[in-house]
Amino acid sequence: MNYTTTTPLIEQSRHGPAYPSTRMRRNRRTDWSRRLVRENTLAADDLIWPVFVREGHGLAEPVDAMPGVVRHSCDTLVDAVGMARDLGIPVVAIFPFIEPDTKDPDGSVALVPDNLVCRAVRAVRQAHPDIGIQCDVALDPFTSHGHDGVLDPDGQISNDRTVDILCRQALVQAEAGCDIISPSDMMDGRIGAIRRSLDAAGHDQVQIMAYSAKYASGFYGPFREAVGSAPTLGSASKATYQMDPANGDEALREVALDIAEGADMVMVKPGLPYLDVIRRVKDSFGMPTYGYQVSGEYAMIRAAADRGWIDGETCMLESLMAFRRAGADGVLSYFACDAARRLREG
Repeated sequence: MNYTTTTPLIEQSRHGPAYPSTRMRRNRRTDWSRRLVRENTLAADDLIWPVFVREGHGLAEPVDAMPGVVRHSCDTLVDAVGMARDLGIPVVAIFPFIEPDTKDPDGSVALVPDNLVCRAVRAVRQAHPDIGIQCDVALDPFTSHGHDGVLDPDGQISNDRTVDILCRQALVQAEAGCDIISPSDMMDGRIGAIRRSLDAAGHDQVQIMAYSAKYASGFYGPFREAVGSAPTLGSASKATYQMDPANGDEALREVALDIAEGADMVMVKPGLPYLDVIRRVKDSFGMPTYGYQVSGEYAMIRAAADRGWIDGETCMLESLMAFRRAGADGVLSYFACDAARRLREG
């Protein structure tokens, strides 16, 4: 971008020394002036809070790799969502910790209408009808091998078999009361198939936020501990379906396909390492675009803050503002409640 001015940047003073006629610091001098010229804002309305749920009662079980994050039982989840609602957060995204002895190669528990996710959705919907509920559509929490899809006999991910299962998973979640279906599996064609399935079943008002550009990232480790997929996945790679971190143009192709198939919103994941992709997606498509500040990003900030190496609150808000500056309409972040509380306090 070229910046021009009608007056020279440097003028010769009558007293001799050269002084700048344009002083950028003038607009930064006072708090009111900084607020007046601020280009981007951050509010609770821009935040989605990912939460974890597990079987049990009265539980708020800490996740070791994510200080400050817990796995809730359904009853304590309802209370936590009420707190988020009161802070002005518009949406919560529910992720399950599935007991290992209920997992199988096809992730069949994902299709049970009374599974943990569906019970959590119903409990939250009944208690808090005015907050949005988002659910992932993917099989990795439910499969005994930890992958997002089912395996062929040769051990490869079966795209089309997986898409069929994902459509049924989306339906049980929608029937439970989920507002936003979020396919995070990165199977080809799943957005169109899920849209058609939802519409045919009378769920044409259920929104789809597609994980359109989800990268095969090293920043997911703490999340996999939180949902219990780390032991099942082991050292296996998801590189055959998640995107190569080296690619940016490919992300635009993925997003374009998801929009054409019926996505209402698109997402880039992870967030901070891929702000350039968020910017390109927003500029290219003008769609509601979201970034996911993933578990590894959260854990790094929390760990450094807990050791006194950084000001955690400042870095939290700075990192969230970076998403907005890059063009994101909203951010999924484990900091959502902390940030909303701080923003409310001014």
